Amino acid sequence: MVKILKHLEKKDSLLILGCLVFIVMQVWLDLKLPDYMYEITMLVQTEGSQMSDILLQGSYMLLCAVGSMGAAIIVGYFAAKVAAGFSVRLRAKVFEKTMSFSMEEINGFSTASLITRSTNDITQIQLLIAMGLQAIVKAPILAVWAIAKIMGKSWQWTAATGLAVAFLILLLSIVIFIAMPKFKIIQGLTDNLNRVTRENLTGIRVVRAYNAEGYQEAKFEKANEDLTKTNLFTTRLMALMQPSMGLIMSGISLSIYWIGAYLIYNAAAVDRLSLFSDMVVFSSYAMQVIMAFMLLSIVFFMLPRASVSAKRINEVLDTEAKILDGNLTAGKEGLAGEVEFKNVSFKYPDAADYILQNISFKAHPGETVAFIGSTGSGKSTLVNLIPRFYDASDGEVLVDGINVKEYSQEALHNKLGYVSQRAVLFSGTVLSNIAYGDNGEDIPDEEMVKKAIEIAQGQEFVEKMEGQYEASVSQGGTNFSGGQKQRLSIARAIARRPEIYLFDDSFSALDYKTDRVLRNALKKEIQNATMLIVAQRIGTIKDADRIIVLDQGKVAGSGTHEELMQTCSVYQEIAYSQLTKEELEVG
Repeated sequence: MVKILKHLEKKDSLLILGCLVFIVMQVWLDLKLPDYMYEITMLVQTEGSQMSDILLQGSYMLLCAVGSMGAAIIVGYFAAKVAAGFSVRLRAKVFEKTMSFSMEEINGFSTASLITRSTNDITQIQLLIAMGLQAIVKAPILAVWAIAKIMGKSWQWTAATGLAVAFLILLLSIVIFIAMPKFKIIQGLTDNLNRVTRENLTGIRVVRAYNAEGYQEAKFEKANEDLTKTNLFTTRLMALMQPSMGLIMSGISLSIYWIGAYLIYNAAAVDRLSLFSDMVVFSSYAMQVIMAFMLLSIVFFMLPRASVSAKRINEVLDTEAKILDGNLTAGKEGLAGEVEFKNVSFKYPDAADYILQNISFKAHPGETVAFIGSTGSGKSTLVNLIPRFYDASDGEVLVDGINVKEYSQEALHNKLGYVSQRAVLFSGTVLSNIAYGDNGEDIPDEEMVKKAIEIAQGQEFVEKMEGQYEASVSQGGTNFSGGQKQRLSIARAIARRPEIYLFDDSFSALDYKTDRVLRNALKKEIQNATMLIVAQRIGTIKDADRIIVLDQGKVAGSGTHEELMQTCSVYQEIAYSQLTKEELEVG
């Protein structure tokens, strides 16, 4: 928990110092009240006392109470400001750290867990800081000051108060010892609940199509019930504290008055008046001591959960990204769009077998190179090594003659126009989705966006929409069909005007006619750019300058469509499974 507080800034220290000053003022005012109470008690019992004297002491008590309230409001304001500012910065740091992760780190945490850590966990810490600055700082000052005030009054009263405090500390220790492991479980169960909910909402169409609502409800109920049971256990455990506190407070009051009655009964007549006043004041101070520990108990309720949350956030912040930035921003002079693989092999973290083995090829500027193979042959993995979603396990991936590891990631990505296997759109408008990101130059203007959509064969359906290029896009593009989303994703890459296009099975949702027209328009418009296409359909890659056939992670053949039909049995098998001899133009 202490480690995460290093993210506090200098201005927070000033606010915390302000909290300390006003807390000391508040405690001083609170502890002045019993002094005036003592004076009033003595005046009431003294013959010849004037009502004006009693009222004067009462007015001092009122001023102390109002002053204490004002100090408490200021402390609350400062504490809230520190807590809110801290959580804003911490949330930003977690988000920035997550953005720097490669797919390996993201998969290691899981998306649902990262969301929980960025929201629920940081909220727990924010609440602890807001309450802690008021309670953790005030409680020891109040306790020590109040104990100093009552020391020497009567060892019997002091012993009774000490016994109550010891019992209270023992009770808090037991509760925390039992609750701490449960809070860790709660955060894990919250992750699981988020995962199940997210999974259900993301796949809602499949759920309904397969009448799986009952199954999903049962799955959610299980996750919800597990979290509820654990929460109930900790809540009930914490709920025991309130009646226990009430018992202790009532017990200490009873003890003080019982001991006071005994002392007064056995005291000399001349001392009885003073003892009675001492008893009233001591009772007030003892309540302040117990109140101090009650304040601490509130924080102790929150501390175990916040401690677990802090540990989970530190796990994210302390995770070292496996993919580190280089310092180059440009490739070799005279090369723009060249991609080369030199004896590249790759296996996923903790996997036993290589997905890709000894892959070598070179794609020249203006050339179209396609990759085809059976499912699991490593096509998408190969393309994902170029933008460094993963780094090659062995060998080198070169862009413009430079190893991709030597580029800054920003400079490398500025060279690429990437279209993922699963079309991704963001909430906003058509225009904002196509003009997405920053390629280091001017963000594409509206005319460039329109041109990109026209090349991607999306102009017809976009201009039929209400608002056209300003038409709303829902999160994930759920208000578009699969083919429309794919065309908009392709348009986004075109508008970027990159040196290298990476199409990861990005034409699969298009019909054959749209596929052919789109590729012809694309080739005409981007003659100098390199295109790397991953595809399942022979028709999509038939006209490529070179086709690389992958089989179980190895290159099974390389050449044009005609050459492969003569020399590569794997390619022939794929081709004949999709098209007839006439369509393949084989004699």
